[in-house]
Amino acid sequence: MTPTVKKSPQDAHHISNGLKENDTGCPNGSETEDEPLLRENPRRFVIFPIQYPDIWKMYKQAQASFWTVEEVDLSKDLVHWDRLKPDEKHFISNVLAFFAASDGIVNENLVQRFSQEVQVPEARSFYSFQILIETVHSEMYSMLINTYIRDLKERDYLFNAIQTMPCVKRKADWALEWINDNKSTFGKDVQEKTQKFCSLNALFYHGESGLTAVMVGERLVAFAAVEGIFFSGSFAAIYWLKKRGLLPGLTYSNELISRDEGLHCNFACLLYSYLEKKPSEDRVREIITKAVCIEQEFLTEALPVDLIGMNCCLMKQYIEFVADRLLTDLDLDKVYKVENPFDFMESISLEGKTNFFEKRVAEYQRFGVMSSMLDGEFTLDADF
Repeated sequence: MTPTVKKSPQDAHHISNGLKENDTGCPNGSETEDEPLLRENPRRFVIFPIQYPDIWKMYKQAQASFWTVEEVDLSKDLVHWDRLKPDEKHFISNVLAFFAASDGIVNENLVQRFSQEVQVPEARSFYSFQILIETVHSEMYSMLINTYIRDLKERDYLFNAIQTMPCVKRKADWALEWINDNKSTFGKDVQEKTQKFCSLNALFYHGESGLTAVMVGERLVAFAAVEGIFFSGSFAAIYWLKKRGLLPGLTYSNELISRDEGLHCNFACLLYSYLEKKPSEDRVREIITKAVCIEQEFLTEALPVDLIGMNCCLMKQYIEFVADRLLTDLDLDKVYKVENPFDFMESISLEGKTNFFEKRVAEYQRFGVMSSMLDGEFTLDADF
């Protein structure tokens, strides 16, 4: 069975023509009816029976890999921090500032858009857990800033990075446009209009000619790019610090967070694969390559990785490699066709996944988390 994602704000400018002010409900567009994940689902409030086992499995994977800020030991980090060069401190603090804000933006999209648009309870379950873990990520980054930065004015500057740092603002603005920029087809004004005309029970608005799966597909791609491309270079930079034996608390939390974001990106690709009507290949490439340009500028010009001893040219190549991998996951041809210049990313990533999930599966086994996924199915025929 193939899932589908709900319609996005892109449909917005169409909706104003599709709804009349005296409408009391939301008309169901025929296109939405063709999209299993987006069509109105009266059973969306109840999880069982599972209709989409692959989506449910990803929810259980997310649940089994849950962690908290209290698990990360920052006691040794301050000693390392005090030994860093000023350029290294500048780079790390600015990256943390971006991360602290970006997880909130991802949650904004999940709360305002995806979790309301998708009508399938399995996908909503995943999104609800993603909202939780994104909050943990934001708490972790805020805790790191609080730990490293003792000057209150500098700390406040970093916590308000979207307003105070142009390089962070540019990345944030691009992501926010896909939620509520009224200059784009995802206009906030349309969202507000449709909310007036849709009943509270609808949870998703269907314009007569408007909200389309294609638009939802574009936003899925955009936020896969946020979590898969906008974060990738900074993750690699922090892994580089681990290679140098620095800041064990930061680098451990980076492993946990990068693993979570990889799962979120994979989930977006899974839902995208279930859309019957997808954006054109050219449009998807346009979204991905724009994200690549913004990320390359961020880490090679605005906040160059050579501040911590990394090669800017190789970082550009790495971001292109990550973008190609995302395109492949979306079942599209590569654009850049480059090799991974950072071998340490492959080894660390594979090691981390193995060690983490072995540990987590063992810990959660006593609670039964993931047991049905590992065994293949839930049964009631155990021996007593």
